[in-house]
Amino acid sequence: MADIRVDRQGAVWLVTIDRAKKMNSLDFAAHEALVDVWRAFDADDSARVGVITGAGDKAFCAGADLKTYTMSFATLPPHEFRRKWVDGVGLGGITRGMEIDKPLIAAVNGFAISGGLEIALACDLRFCSDNAEFALQDSKWGFHACDGGLVRLPMIVGLGNAMEMILSGERIDAASAHRIGLVNRVWPQAELLTKALDYAQMLARRAPLAHRFAKATMRRMVGMPFADALKTEVRSFYDLGQSEDLTEGTQSFRERRDANFKAR
Repeated sequence: MADIRVDRQGAVWLVTIDRAKKMNSLDFAAHEALVDVWRAFDADDSARVGVITGAGDKAFCAGADLKTYTMSFATLPPHEFRRKWVDGVGLGGITRGMEIDKPLIAAVNGFAISGGLEIALACDLRFCSDNAEFALQDSKWGFHACDGGLVRLPMIVGLGNAMEMILSGERIDAASAHRIGLVNRVWPQAELLTKALDYAQMLARRAPLAHRFAKATMRRMVGMPFADALKTEVRSFYDLGQSEDLTEGTQSFRERRDANFKAR
């Protein structure tokens, strides 16, 4: 997996797209490697938080490597295209067809363009450097986003802001992204990765079952009638209440110490 690097830092996995000369765009091989990484992360009970970033200081990810994708699409028969893309997983795995109930953080260190922005949107939190820029540029080239951009962007920034980005294809800077809620924090580029990993380590000390139950519940509640959503939330709370982690959490509070969660 030369194009995808994984650095395990305790319960935190730092995943780096290492194709700086290609603006960290994903060709088929890098896409498949990233899918394998996320599957391994999801299956590893010791892994609690994932952070994804791009190599170098220019780009987080410029999306799909269109030269290789265009050639591949041209040679794929329709049934194979459907198997791999329509019914398969999205770009890099997490944008479609893969549900990971562990916190994922995008550390955006430059351009997050088209599919690269869609990867960031598929994460739970987005931190960026002060030189970051974001865009869904697909309309400039005759198509539209197909890996969650049309779905997630309106949910995160609101319909009006999403329409502006999607219809124009224009880039927005870090300050604008923060203003509309696209990113949670903006830091100087030299500090981005350190601060993102510090935040990830903090999350890794929180209750992993609470994270998983909360993420799964929020995902199920999308589009539900309000009353049904409230019932789903309280049912999840009841199920979580049967865990050893809740007992440990309440006991640690009484004893004024840090909790030692076991994900049980």
